[in-house]
Amino acid sequence: MAADVWQGFAAFAIIASVMNMKKFLTAVLTAAMMLLTPAQVWAADAWAVAAEALGVLAAYQSTLREILALGNNAGAQMAARKQDIDKNGVDKNPRDVELVDSIMTRLVNGGQYELRVNSLPFVWSVNDNEKFNAACYPMNYISVNRGLIRNLGGDENQIAAVLAHEMTHGIEQHSAKSYAQAVAQQLGAMVLGMNVDNGRNVDWGKFAGMVDYSIAKNINVPAEYAADEGGFYLMTSAGFNPGGGAAAMNRLGYYVRYETRDVWEFDAHDKPDEQTLSDHPDTDKREAKMAELMTAYGGGHVTVAKDGRAYKVLVDGAELFYSVNTGDNPTSAAVNAYCFAGGLSKAFHDYDNAAAWNFRQGVTNQTDFLTDEPAYRELRSLASMYNLGEKIQAAVTMAYRNESPATRKKIRDDDAAREKFWAKVKSEADSAKAKAATLLRVNADIYNDHGQGELALKQIARALNAKNQDDVAECLGIRGRAKAIVGDYDGALADADAAIDKDATNLYNFLNRADVRHMRGELELALADIERALKIDADNPIAYKLRGDIFDEQSDSAQALTAYRKCYELSQKKPESIPLTYLEQIDAKAAEKVRKAEAKAKEEAA
Repeated sequence: MAADVWQGFAAFAIIASVMNMKKFLTAVLTAAMMLLTPAQVWAADAWAVAAEALGVLAAYQSTLREILALGNNAGAQMAARKQDIDKNGVDKNPRDVELVDSIMTRLVNGGQYELRVNSLPFVWSVNDNEKFNAACYPMNYISVNRGLIRNLGGDENQIAAVLAHEMTHGIEQHSAKSYAQAVAQQLGAMVLGMNVDNGRNVDWGKFAGMVDYSIAKNINVPAEYAADEGGFYLMTSAGFNPGGGAAAMNRLGYYVRYETRDVWEFDAHDKPDEQTLSDHPDTDKREAKMAELMTAYGGGHVTVAKDGRAYKVLVDGAELFYSVNTGDNPTSAAVNAYCFAGGLSKAFHDYDNAAAWNFRQGVTNQTDFLTDEPAYRELRSLASMYNLGEKIQAAVTMAYRNESPATRKKIRDDDAAREKFWAKVKSEADSAKAKAATLLRVNADIYNDHGQGELALKQIARALNAKNQDDVAECLGIRGRAKAIVGDYDGALADADAAIDKDATNLYNFLNRADVRHMRGELELALADIERALKIDADNPIAYKLRGDIFDEQSDSAQALTAYRKCYELSQKKPESIPLTYLEQIDAKAAEKVRKAEAKAKEEAA
């Protein structure tokens, strides 16, 4: 537990009182529910000029600061996930959840990216909404609708492309910028129409509702293309098929034109550059750009060309595979072509010569090649189905024979440039000022409070890597608590002991060890650590809360009530910190409010 946690909650409450945070969050979350379209992001200089001309630059900057702070609050992240699940439910198909968990785990742990110091680790869930949507909230919570999984046919490469796109929005903090810009736009219009003093007298509670639609539909083409490109390199670095992005865009294009009947969902249009309520890029153009990225990734050897309703895959201009729709699937030709081409592109990128493709005789006397790596699955399956092994071997051999040395050099130089870029981002995060390093530690402790030990371990590792971390001892205590949450009880106690050895003046080091011992079942030792913490600060509410929990587990309701009562008084009567059965005895009115709020939440969820 960290001393700054309660201060962080207090700061969050201040923001809420100023801007009506409940409505503020509602606006943010409404914005986030648009697939691949978090909102408009303009160039900073252009935005500064426009905002200053409208007299709203200060409003834009202050709102951006607030939403960036919200995006770096683990408590807000957990609240956003809960709100999403409460509103939309959880996908009832466990296969959907397992698939998304698998894809996101690969992207998060295997993809090439780094988090900025004021960004949180990614959290995700699959809700029960049928719309073809996914979104990244400002605090790096990714919400995935079951409708996305179903409409992409459960194809991991297409889903990976969408989720990597959403992760890029989070990495680049697009959502925070877009909300602040929407505020400035709407506020500018209000200032001009109402002659309000630069927005200082605007009712922000009412205003939050006014910008909902503006955020959701106010999409900027460069930001979407940037997320497409960033997502492409993220998903390919995690080992997914480079053709997945173009295939997903093709499927999305068909959906918005011919399947959805909800005009507000995407506001699609058939004519390129046609002005509509939405400024999101035309899906055909996005598909083409994703295909270009795939081609460039493989050194320019592999291209996909449309031929009526069919698609051709070419290597150095020579047709290798002709893909047509199968069954009643109107997008199977495109999906097969892009995944076939994507497998080729990945191999051209990864291998410097044809020998590395391992062409060989397969069990059916056909020419087989490459490995069982999932990114090659569609390529090898289709090659086997249509007996294309020898043709592919000939085309690949010729391509390398005619390849310019500059082509291979460019592939490696581009890889090195991306590696250097992310190394710089990491270095900047690790070298951040002490205040930012403290927030890393605080957010790790908040994850612990929510029982998210794995997230806490990720966050505390970042805190310990920070060069300007001001309390390594407390970091060790927090890490110990996180280890206990994930079941590493011996490692947990070792860290908790080390924290106290390093600093026995910090009561939170004793409280962290008390919680570790609590989880180990060593209740008397935990109570002893709480007593040592209270000798340092007799008015610490967390100590009394933990003491109440332990006494309650021991069925000592009298001492539990005494401890909870003291916690309630010291925490300025925060009812959420007290179990309802005890709250009823401490503050009946507060308990009744909690009961009504819970009943209302259940009713709304139903």
